[in-house]
Amino acid sequence: MAQSMYLSLHVTDPQGRIAQFVGLDNFASLFASPLFYSGLRVTGQFILYTVPTTILIGLMLAMLTHRALPGMRWFRFVFSLPVAISVGTAAVIWLLLFHPSVGMLNYFLGELGVAPIFWLSDPKWAMISVSILTVWMNLGFVYIVLLGGLNGIADDIFDSLSVDGAGPLRKYGQVVLPLLSPSLFFITIVSVIGSFQAFGQFHILTKGGPMNQTNVIVYQIYQDAFVNFRFGTGSAQALVLFAILLVLTIVQFVFVEKKVHYQ
Repeated sequence: MAQSMYLSLHVTDPQGRIAQFVGLDNFASLFASPLFYSGLRVTGQFILYTVPTTILIGLMLAMLTHRALPGMRWFRFVFSLPVAISVGTAAVIWLLLFHPSVGMLNYFLGELGVAPIFWLSDPKWAMISVSILTVWMNLGFVYIVLLGGLNGIADDIFDSLSVDGAGPLRKYGQVVLPLLSPSLFFITIVSVIGSFQAFGQFHILTKGGPMNQTNVIVYQIYQDAFVNFRFGTGSAQALVLFAILLVLTIVQFVFVEKKVHYQ
């Protein structure tokens, strides 16, 4: 952190060495750059695509598999499996699936009579494609946390609701979700932070393209610091990203945590 603050006040030479003290000029040029605001917009779009979708799917799977029924262990194992796969491995797997000519996704679309989709090279589909990979990749962790939260709810509560004749909507909407709110609160904060820091899938699949449609803020930091060797600008962006994450986390703790029901 201290090194980033020091570098953000300087410009560096092509070798990455300190060349000149410039004060807050790096921040001024950053806030005047349309590319920086474009990166924030793309990052926000990525968060909206991935965080609610992952939590919703993980919650549905957890609700379907939290009861101790025969064979449920295998479903839990399958749904939890993505948590053991690294970002690089997952990105390479989906890179093959997204291939426009030999990928399995376009093969199945062709069987349905749908024209092939250029998943990673079409500006309309690139962010959606990376988001699909991210949802699948993060689903295992979200599922495990929410399943643990559901298993922490006493069976007596479910039995009482069944005896009272409560339907699924009342059972899960009015009783289970409030009791599950600590797990949902934790998952929301961790997922938002993780989405802001996403890098590997963008670097392997799209490299910020096409037409900067997947050029998230972290990938801009990487390009400035480790491709163009502008460590001052990269450090300034990293500190701005830290400030954004800090403010969002504080806002969630101040406003959202009030609705969290701790047993």
